[in-house]
Amino acid sequence: MFARNQAKQEVERARLYSDMRDFLAVLRRQPNELLPFEWMKQLAPEGEHTLGLQPIPVDSIIGSVDRYREFDRHYLPKEAHLDERWISVRAAQLEGKELPPIQVYKVGGLYFVKDGNHRVSVARRNGQKFIDAYVIELDVTVPPDEHDTLKDLIIKGEYASFLRATRLDEILPGHRPILFTTPGRYARLLEHIHTRQYYLDRKPGREGQPPVTWQEAVRSWYGRLYLRIVDNIDLHDVMYRFPGRTEADLYLWIMDHRYFLTQKYGHDVGSEEATVDFTTQFAPKRFKRWTQRMQLAWTGQLDPDAKFKLSGVSRT
Repeated sequence: MFARNQAKQEVERARLYSDMRDFLAVLRRQPNELLPFEWMKQLAPEGEHTLGLQPIPVDSIIGSVDRYREFDRHYLPKEAHLDERWISVRAAQLEGKELPPIQVYKVGGLYFVKDGNHRVSVARRNGQKFIDAYVIELDVTVPPDEHDTLKDLIIKGEYASFLRATRLDEILPGHRPILFTTPGRYARLLEHIHTRQYYLDRKPGREGQPPVTWQEAVRSWYGRLYLRIVDNIDLHDVMYRFPGRTEADLYLWIMDHRYFLTQKYGHDVGSEEATVDFTTQFAPKRFKRWTQRMQLAWTGQLDPDAKFKLSGVSRT
């Protein structure tokens, strides 16, 4: 009875903390729910494999297969009907009983509970660092971040498909990650690479030579087009003038602007002139930039590229 009474008091406090976190999340316009495992399908996993029984960090458990609405982002219980099960698990723990391992899916460095949500909630609430789990790992090219929205995961899934189509990781290991803030943009990059391949095949002096391979086109596009624009973005501090945008966003906009200027003047203006002219014409005014930056900082969206840093994707 002592164990159950203590467990009952703890679950009531846990739900109170959950309500407080919900209130703060509304103020900050940030989600306070667990990530649904269903969303991981957006990452286009290529398969899965079993890792067996092992201890996993409790703080890295950020989602659930089917009970993601019943707990908040910190695995605090949200509904009163969860109390009895929570109390039973906590009381058994207080009585020194050994709890069975949980079952989880691993995606990147994050975990999603298949079975054992209440055990995770009790462990998280009591500051437990590790918990034993049977682990099944999904094979993904671009790993998720715990702060990803569904839109972020859709974009990362498109990026994974782009990397498989271009084999960029094999051709240029350690390349700069290419992340957009809007879905549907990677198809444009593939068009650029196909156009680059067509252009290289028809350069003067190539008569009688073998056709340019896809690998050569990818390497040339990245080094001669994408990286040159990105270098000019860095050189002229363009990112600071477009809060909440990524290098890849700006690359597409600047390439479109370069085409416009080339048509206007009758000759290719080059990547640097296009970058400078685009920034001069389209960067938000200083006060608007400051307002945007404050709003994005408040909601944790100021640096979209940081999602790759947090997810463990390399960047040079």
